[in-house]
Amino acid sequence: MTDLNRPARLNRTLLVLTGIVLLAAGGFAVGTHFGRIPPLDPGATLVPGTAAPPGWVWYAVAAVALVAGLLALRWLVAQPVRKPKSHTWRFDQETGETTLAASTAVEPFAAEVATYPGVHAAHATLGGSQDAPVLAVVLSAEQDGDLATIRERITTEGLPRLRQALDLGELPTTIEFRFSTKAGSRVQ
Repeated sequence: MTDLNRPARLNRTLLVLTGIVLLAAGGFAVGTHFGRIPPLDPGATLVPGTAAPPGWVWYAVAAVALVAGLLALRWLVAQPVRKPKSHTWRFDQETGETTLAASTAVEPFAAEVATYPGVHAAHATLGGSQDAPVLAVVLSAEQDGDLATIRERITTEGLPRLRQALDLGELPTTIEFRFSTKAGSRVQ
């Protein structure tokens, strides 16, 4: 299945690597401080001598800082990407070819889901290729909406109709619930 939240995997990997590096550096510092690392003297200076480092060191530091800055910028740019990449679907038939934008294919599904009780708004993105499609649904639910009932209705009513309309046997789906600040309709 195509990963629907690509930045999440990168974030977890970077957090694990950063944690390992920080734990190793902390263990090294504590071990050095208490004299547990034999070749290092805890009372010795960090850098021998007082002379300025060679000129190439400054270029190396600048290059490392530039690469780290560009990687951080790339990481920040990747954060808002939450939807799978959408493609135009092509259906070849004996009478001709039909093209269908994936966003057009899921508009009726999203409109139907938005009418379910407890749902304030619905957005759906059909991503992946025709051979390996994925559906990402983001629902804005009312504060008193029953999420289990909404999910059950989507999986038993909405998704089967969408799969039938797209002639798909299987459609991997993720549903993200967000709560709306607006209160639902009250029955008195």
